[in-house]
Amino acid sequence: MYKNILAAVNEYSNSEIAARYAIALAQSSRAKLSLVFVAEEKKDKDLFARAHAALERLFIQAQKQDIEVESVTESGDPLKKIADIIRRDSIDIVFAATRREYREKRYFVRTLSREFMVKLPCSVALVRIVRLSKGYPKNILVPLRGQLTSLDERSCFVAKLAEAFNASVTLFHLHKPITSFFHGETLLKSSEREEHVPKDIEQFTDCLHKYKISYEKKSGYGVVSRAITIEAAHKRNDLIVMGASERSILTSIIRGNPVEEVLRETPCNLIILRPGRLHS
Repeated sequence: MYKNILAAVNEYSNSEIAARYAIALAQSSRAKLSLVFVAEEKKDKDLFARAHAALERLFIQAQKQDIEVESVTESGDPLKKIADIIRRDSIDIVFAATRREYREKRYFVRTLSREFMVKLPCSVALVRIVRLSKGYPKNILVPLRGQLTSLDERSCFVAKLAEAFNASVTLFHLHKPITSFFHGETLLKSSEREEHVPKDIEQFTDCLHKYKISYEKKSGYGVVSRAITIEAAHKRNDLIVMGASERSILTSIIRGNPVEEVLRETPCNLIILRPGRLHS
């Protein structure tokens, strides 16, 4: 599915680690990788040098893994320059790291990450780095709910990452309580949960079977962000991969949940995948 992958790199260590996920995906997908640094106006010389050092390290690593790779340095507006490269080189997916949270503890408001997620004309993988030393996940947690969108891309993305890292996958389905007029909300028994697992999730597992990825299925209840972070902490997952439609991203910008809450509370590294418009 992915033939051309772009990793947006800057002077911060979290962007370099996020780019290593792009390297892994490029290797397992046999895709071309573009490492791109866009220097904004009045960039400090030391920061510029740090970004170039990161580009060099990533370039060498990609070459060692027999990946077709190029290193690109531009100057100007990052959103515009990267959008131009996407159109010119038919980029399928962009990896970018969250830089920092603002006073309101928000990751999207007034950030370049928000601009990438909403405006770039391809798939976007937004990476939140929590553990600098955990760049090679061994167990990936994938929260799922019913009526999944862009199922093919989401399942392929997870399968290819798991394949690259030789990682196992936990599919975590969040059930909604059954509501009754007389009895209020009723939680399903464990034996009943399987009957209420959406067919979309079963289709998700077909892709994992195709790539021979080891996985387990779990289910839970509760507030989405809290249930996900508790499960990840309890099982000591190395990476969470969540899907996000453009609608849910826009909602999170306004209301601050559930994507914002998971970004803020995640106990491990996190990737929010916004599938490309061509795949939706």
